[in-house]
Amino acid sequence: MGKSALPIGKLPPEFFARLLADIPIQDDRVLVGPGIGLDCAVIEMGDRLLVTKSDPVTFASDAIGWYAVQVNANDIATSGAEPRWFMATCLLPPGTTELDIQLIARQLSDACTALGISLIGGHTEITHGIDHPIICGTMIGEVSKINLVTSRGTQPGDSILLTKGIPIEAITLLAREFPAQMRESLGDDKQKRAARYLTDPGISIVRDAHIATHAGRLTAMHDPTEGGLAAALWEMADASGRCLVIEPSKVYITDLAAEVCECFKIDPFVSLASGALLLTTPQSDAKAILQAFQAANIRCNEIGHAENGDPNVIAWDGNTRTKFPRPERDEMGKVFNSWSGFPSV
Repeated sequence: MGKSALPIGKLPPEFFARLLADIPIQDDRVLVGPGIGLDCAVIEMGDRLLVTKSDPVTFASDAIGWYAVQVNANDIATSGAEPRWFMATCLLPPGTTELDIQLIARQLSDACTALGISLIGGHTEITHGIDHPIICGTMIGEVSKINLVTSRGTQPGDSILLTKGIPIEAITLLAREFPAQMRESLGDDKQKRAARYLTDPGISIVRDAHIATHAGRLTAMHDPTEGGLAAALWEMADASGRCLVIEPSKVYITDLAAEVCECFKIDPFVSLASGALLLTTPQSDAKAILQAFQAANIRCNEIGHAENGDPNVIAWDGNTRTKFPRPERDEMGKVFNSWSGFPSV
């Protein structure tokens, strides 16, 4: 048994896989259970499938209620499902006021209303041992059997597409959690622009997934969150059992995002990337999907393809193929340790 403390962030994939292997599924209606790279659980309910996801918001404190709905709805959307019902467990630190709680409740309500989601329950309490709000959300959606998509389905020859760019979530999080540091380095205008990344281009991929599912055949979709695009690619490779070959130069990073990453000394490929939808599609459908995103004014780039082979991620620069490093943790962990007084682990 390892006794050393684990770093902030997701569990190491090998350790997590061992944990999951020991958890039995008691109900044969569970079509998709826990697994590396799987965004949601799927349960058969007659002619419809229930799709469920639970995800916390731990780094963000600004607009945390709105944020919690988006990140959970994103994962439901990657299954081809419509997010329908949301439950929120809100853990609040001592010193929280009624006004603070009302603000979070309004954020949750507004975000759910905008996406047509019903807020159906949860739990709220003031608790010891934390110094900032934490929300753990559970989102439930539904989809017909024929329209279900998982990250397992990638096939050899598929095109790999990425919407919007990276790392949208990291950029807005840094602007909102460390505004003074960003203003000092980049100026007030760039800090405000980075903060607006929350909604423009936005961390939601619900619309992206809806456009993709109606434009062509999809073999897999995945939401790049913690660990950024690099972790998402490895998770998709593990889930599908395929080798993914990407061209890093084709991954879109805005000039502002590049400046923010340089300011905080983080790798954009290994930083929170909600807002970008990662998907695979047969090459014959890629053009139609790209055109659908162009018509909707959503940037989408073809960044690589899938091959036969053991689960792997390969970077190709046009001449040389090299193994794309699998991140041990998200770059945000380093930032929060260094800049906010979080204890080092």
